[in-house]
Amino acid sequence: MKKTYYLFNPGTLQRKDNTLKFTPSIEDGNGIEREGQPRYLPVEDIAEFYAFGSLNANSALYNFLGQKDISVHFFDYYENYTGSFMPRDSLLAGKMILAQTSYYQNKKKRIVIAQKFVEGAAFNMLKNLKYYNTRGKDLDEIVGKIENLSSQTNFAERVDELMGLEGNIRQAYYEGFNEIINDFVMGTRTKQPPGNEINALISFGNMMCYSQCLRAIHQTQLNPTISYLHTPGERRYSLALDISEIFKPILVDRVIFRLLNKKELQEKHFDKKLNSCLLNPKGKKIFVQAFEERLTETFQHRSLKRKISYKHLIKLECYKLAKHLLTMEEYKPFKMYW
Repeated sequence: MKKTYYLFNPGTLQRKDNTLKFTPSIEDGNGIEREGQPRYLPVEDIAEFYAFGSLNANSALYNFLGQKDISVHFFDYYENYTGSFMPRDSLLAGKMILAQTSYYQNKKKRIVIAQKFVEGAAFNMLKNLKYYNTRGKDLDEIVGKIENLSSQTNFAERVDELMGLEGNIRQAYYEGFNEIINDFVMGTRTKQPPGNEINALISFGNMMCYSQCLRAIHQTQLNPTISYLHTPGERRYSLALDISEIFKPILVDRVIFRLLNKKELQEKHFDKKLNSCLLNPKGKKIFVQAFEERLTETFQHRSLKRKISYKHLIKLECYKLAKHLLTMEEYKPFKMYW
């Protein structure tokens, strides 16, 4: 099974025959950079790279990565996703692009799909809250608030109206974090940069989830630039934003709750500066490892009658959407049933 590789240090990535050579840049105590120990990576083992430090590479390398179907996702200093190198879209098909475009241009068809994304996201948020509500956390009021807002989504006639309801649902959901998480305070949702530890984890985790959804879309015939809940052009690959709404409560929030409540992440794993809070390198590694474990975790799928991983589940969601667009089967968002 191919692996995801995380490049936390800045450095140089280059082709070495049929392997990749990564040479990190390490700063000594005097602020002088030197080359670290090179690491050789067999191409056959690599699914994608996440680059959190500056990466030196040339066009020959990217040509090679494209041939081997290896993506590279880039993040800036503040852990914001900045873009991806994606191999050529060999799976894209004219019929699918026409179907996606047709559903986007038809207001009634578009909002039906957009409502499904919000429906799935809200359901999975409620699952998290109800889970902790049965474990001594007082979340009844927030659960009721979200259920009331969710009941209104099917009556939304415009996407911007639906986005407003989705925003209110998520705001109420985040209020529950203060009750669920023991030693940290959520406060208000802050981004770019995040203002405290929980906000830092949400931003970092959401970008990880977005990248996974983008990769899954790329492995199907769907075009990642045509979306339904988020407006195309808001970000380049806006369909990944749509699909990630369903999976953030499952993949990101569950990991955050675990890491903080089990004290696997503590204050020492964050760097605090004026009006910002970010994971430090050790904190990133802890989160990434937990996120990877979550992706590879398996569960018994009701319809398939076999065990699948959460990573594969994202791809299945893309296939379900594709079938809906091709009028083969009505799209139903994934909802946690445990």
